[in-house]
Amino acid sequence: MTLVAAPARLSTAATTFEADFAARLHWSADTDAAIEHRVADILADVQKRGDAAVLEYTARFDGLSAPDMAALELTQADFKAAFDAIPEAQRDALQAAAKRVRSYHEAQKKASGESWSYRDEDGTLLGQKVTPLDRVGIYVPGGKAAYPSSLLMNAIPAHVAGVQEIIMVVPTPVRGSVATGGTGEGTSTKGERNELVLAAAYVAGVTRAFTIGGAQAVAALAYGTATVPKVDKITGPGNAYVASAKKRVFGTVGIDMIAGPSEILVLADGTTPPDWVAMDLFSQAEHDELAQSILLCPDAAYIDAVQREIDRLLPTMPRAEIIAKSLTGRGALILTKDMEEACAISNRIAPEHLEVSSTDPHRWEPLLRHAGAIFLGAFTSESLGDYCAGPNHVLPTSGTARFSSPLGVYDFQKRSSIIEVSEAGAQVLGKIAAELAYGEGLQAHAQAAEMRLTTPVKPR
Repeated sequence: MTLVAAPARLSTAATTFEADFAARLHWSADTDAAIEHRVADILADVQKRGDAAVLEYTARFDGLSAPDMAALELTQADFKAAFDAIPEAQRDALQAAAKRVRSYHEAQKKASGESWSYRDEDGTLLGQKVTPLDRVGIYVPGGKAAYPSSLLMNAIPAHVAGVQEIIMVVPTPVRGSVATGGTGEGTSTKGERNELVLAAAYVAGVTRAFTIGGAQAVAALAYGTATVPKVDKITGPGNAYVASAKKRVFGTVGIDMIAGPSEILVLADGTTPPDWVAMDLFSQAEHDELAQSILLCPDAAYIDAVQREIDRLLPTMPRAEIIAKSLTGRGALILTKDMEEACAISNRIAPEHLEVSSTDPHRWEPLLRHAGAIFLGAFTSESLGDYCAGPNHVLPTSGTARFSSPLGVYDFQKRSSIIEVSEAGAQVLGKIAAELAYGEGLQAHAQAAEMRLTTPVKPR
C-alpha cells in the first residue's frame, strides 16, 4: 500500500476559502464524556484513599504492581546511574541543551521576574514583590512516549525562578498494560524506565520522583498523599486523562495550560529549499494524526515544489503513516495574494510554532502578533527550538497564543503588591479613598481612611 500525504490545497482568491479554511482549522477540545466521568472518579478516590488508591490504579492501568509507594519512588542514585549509563554523546547533548535553556530563562528572570519599587512625590513606597512557588509538580510522559526535552523545559525554569522542590511523576508502564495499549491482563513489579528521561532529571535537578502517571498522578500531586507531597502548581504534557485531570484540579493547584495537538505554520516567500519546508511540516505531523501543519505562500509554483518533496520524502520516514494521516486530515498548503496577507492569516490562526522562512524575516516579524514561538529565517528549524535553542518549547496551542504565553520563569513565581503609605501620602490618598468609599456605601472603608487624616472628609 502506497501512503499518500495530501494536505488541502487552498487559495485565498477562491470564493469558498473562508469556509474551507474554517473547516481545516476546526478541532474540538471537548473531552469524551466517559473520560471526564472516569477522571472525576479517580480524583475523588485518590483524594479520599491517598496512597492506596494510587497503588491500585498504577497496577490496573500501568500493570506495575508495588507493595507500597516507596517501591515507586525514584532516587537521586537512580538519576545518576541513568546519566552514567547513557552514551557520552547523549550526556553531552543533555548538558548542552540544559545550559542553553538555563541561560535563556536566567535572562528572562532578569528582564521580567524581579521585584521592583519606587517612591512617589509624597514618599509613599509602591512596588511588587516577586517570590517563587514553594513546590511544583512536573508530569513527564513515559512508556511509549518519552520526552527528556520536556523535562528540561519544565524543571529548569522552575529552578531559575527559585522553586525549592520539584516533584516529578513519570509512568513506567509494563509492556502490554492498558497504558501501552494492551489488555492489561499481566502485571509486573518492574516497569519500562526510560534512561534518557532519568538522566535528564539528574541534569535538571529534580528533587523527588515517582513512577506513577495518569489522572491518579495528577490527583496525588494536587491533593497530596502520605507519600507524595502536595504541590502548588502542576506543569507538563499528558494524554486526555491527564489533561482532564489538570482542568479539574485547577483552583486547588495552579496549572500551566491545557495543550491541544501540535501545530506548525510556515510563512514562506519561496526562497527556502522546498525539501527543508517539507521536513519542517513533517516535524509536527509526526507527533500524531491530529497535529496540524500549514504552509502559507504567495508562490504557487513553490507550493507545488513543496508537495513534490512531501511525496518524495514521505516513504523515507519511520512515522510515515502518522505523517500521512496528519497532513491529509489537518494539513493545508495555502496560496496567498502576498506575504502581507499571509501574515494576516497567520495572526488569525495564532499557531503554536511559526516559521518565517524568508530571506528577510525581520521585514515580516513586526506584522506577526499571535504565535507561541516565532522562528526567523530559513536556518531556524522549529526542531532546534524543541531541543536546544533556549526558549521554552511548552507553548500555547489551538489559537490560545492570542491570550497566553510560553511556559517560563514567570509561571513558577507569584507577585505580591507592596504599599507603604507615608503620613503625607495618607493625606492625599485618604481623601480620595473616603470620597469613593462613601459613594459605594462602605462606611468602615471611609472611616479607616479618615482616621489617618488631619482634616477628615464629611460623610455625604
